Amino acid sequence: MLSRKQKLFFYKLFSLFSVVRGYNILIIVIAQYLAARYILAPKEGFMEIILDTHLLALVLASAVAIAAGYIINNFYDAEKDLINRPKKSMLDRLVSQRTKIATYFTLNFISVAIASFVSFNAFIFFSAYIFGIWFYSHKLKKIPFLGNLTSAMLAITPFFAIFIYYGNLHSVIFVHAAFLFLLILIREFIKDLENIKGDLAQNYKTIPVMYGEKVSKGLITLSASIAILVTIFLITQYDTGYMRFYFYGSIGLLIFSVLILYRANTKPQYLLLHNVLKFIIVSGVFSIPLLNIDVILNNITRVL
Repeated sequence: MLSRKQKLFFYKLFSLFSVVRGYNILIIVIAQYLAARYILAPKEGFMEIILDTHLLALVLASAVAIAAGYIINNFYDAEKDLINRPKKSMLDRLVSQRTKIATYFTLNFISVAIASFVSFNAFIFFSAYIFGIWFYSHKLKKIPFLGNLTSAMLAITPFFAIFIYYGNLHSVIFVHAAFLFLLILIREFIKDLENIKGDLAQNYKTIPVMYGEKVSKGLITLSASIAILVTIFLITQYDTGYMRFYFYGSIGLLIFSVLILYRANTKPQYLLLHNVLKFIIVSGVFSIPLLNIDVILNNITRVL
């Protein structure tokens, strides 16, 4: 049996995991490795990529910086989250604000230290990324539209570290990045609708607060339409292998989301739309290997 002190320690550990959203970071790490294998360096083998210490350093630096970003975001949004997510907020509060800040600075130091192992440019890149996350959390987040754009851009920034490392700047990379950016931007717009109660209480100048839900829904519709056009362009202009079926499904879900959007007016309905967007993003990560199904089949054959 665990003592009360031991139980409290594990509760706090779980609370910190909740604050840094470890499950999201794991998805990003998987996405970076899959992107490296199937998009950025398709000619390299699995073991070459896994054993690449510089790639590992970039992935770890990204993961640690993102974890620090979630902490500082949680620090600034503590009061708002207490209104919008009371249960999660109570769990997060098991860790004191002082501990969160100490952990935030420690993680940032670890991130740039790991990045410096790769190169001085990587050190500068992650230093700028860390500053960008802090500036967004401290200032930009409360500015309508600019805050949404910045959040979506910061979410895809770690992938550019991998793009630059491999020196693969083919146009298809940017089209994939544009598709992901638009999905994240739509999710950010939906989160503003979902969290409007807390934003109003804490004077966050989000799009629904400043201009109303109708304008916000219009921006979501516009972003979804652009995302669909980007998807069609991607399918028709590039070889997407069997991943094209994922893109077909994404188009269907985006259309479904827009249709549901105009009937939505409660937090549970917006949460449903939020989860649909999250599903599209996460399923997209695990669909990346479908870009080159021959690699998977060859590896299965070898095992058998």
